[in-house]
Amino acid sequence: MKDVIELIGTVLDIAGVAVIAAGLVIATITYGVSLARSRQVAGLYQAYRRGVGRSILLGLEFLVGADIIKTVAVSPTFQSVGVLAIIVAVRTFLSVSLQVELDGRWPWQPPHAAGEPGGTGRAPASAE
Repeated sequence: MKDVIELIGTVLDIAGVAVIAAGLVIATITYGVSLARSRQVAGLYQAYRRGVGRSILLGLEFLVGADIIKTVAVSPTFQSVGVLAIIVAVRTFLSVSLQVELDGRWPWQPPHAAGEPGGTGRAPASAE
């Protein structure tokens, strides 16, 4: 059973790296095509950064999941769990930093209104 769990963790590691790499390639190709069509570098660059940031965020989620599975299910020692805690803390910090960079606000702040930098003009989703 440990071999299967370790294999699942390894597959998630590979998936995380693949998501990041594919996101970078797709964002770069999209940026290049859009740049060739419109020549509006400023707006396109921001969209490119958002695309790259989203792919990194999603890839980090896969990598954290893989670390949790491999550490807790395969070798749950105090040392390995401590190392896992540090890895998850660093990756969480990276995720939050990227999210702030993408949204231009802290996760607990309300979305920007239309017309403000980073604003979408959309009302926040209600929790019904």
